[in-house]
Amino acid sequence: MRLLISAALTTLATGSALASEATISIDIPRLSVAEYHKPYVAMWVETADGGKITNLAVWYDTKHKDNEGTKWLKDMRQWWRRTGRDLTLPADGLSSPTRAPGNHQIKFDSSAKPLNELTPGSYQLVIEAAREVGGRELLRIPFEWPPKAPAVAQAKGESELGTVALQLTP
Repeated sequence: MRLLISAALTTLATGSALASEATISIDIPRLSVAEYHKPYVAMWVETADGGKITNLAVWYDTKHKDNEGTKWLKDMRQWWRRTGRDLTLPADGLSSPTRAPGNHQIKFDSSAKPLNELTPGSYQLVIEAAREVGGRELLRIPFEWPPKAPAVAQAKGESELGTVALQLTP
């Protein structure tokens, strides 16, 4: 009995019994244009009032020689002004290559960065996309953290992004 209680306390202390998950699904549409470039995409969480930012991911052309892919990051204007220009890229766990058209998922666990740094409260998932010789788009999805029940929220883009869904699991 003592061993069972000790194991339960250890599980609670490490957070694995209470670990929540956030899964972001992003649809990148295939556009019928003469010169198609994969979009640069930045994802972050900010407080409901637009305050403190927690970066989740930045997809850009990481394969350019001499890190030249970073020169177009400023086209994601909101992200760049709020946090991007202060980052040293590539950033481990944050930077990754652009994605081809299709549906892409990223999963985050509350026991690891960056979600383990969020305090309980109201937030917004913000996703911004910009494409060379293309447009720019920004979507916001409000949510509560940590989730008390399973929830799905979504937003639909008009050009650079298709449907973006945020699935929260307690």
